Amino acid sequence: MRGMGNMQGMMKQMQKMQKQMAEAQEELGTQHFEGVAGGGMVKVTVSGHKEVINVALDATVVDPEDIEMLQDLIVIATNDAMKKAEETTNSTMGQFTKGLNLPGMF
Repeated sequence: MRGMGNMQGMMKQMQKMQKQMAEAQEELGTQHFEGVAGGGMVKVTVSGHKEVINVALDATVVDPEDIEMLQDLIVIATNDAMKKAEETTNSTMGQFTKGLNLPGMF
């Protein structure tokens, strides 16, 4: 029955890790990440939950004759913000799976 104590200890550790992961995910959700394009003329802010919060455009980038450029800049800035959010998520959540060798986990 000696193994049961180890199993209970491991279960307690897993519960503690689950709680810490939930807290880390909640904290990530409160963070904001800004992506920029066009030398800062287009800024997109996303949350740690990867939701677009804000899009800010410099008036000089709005050219009715070149809507495609503005669309491209918005996509670039959004992807930049999402990349920053993803990198922070991977860094933060990766600490919980480090050494576990679980495929598909962060």
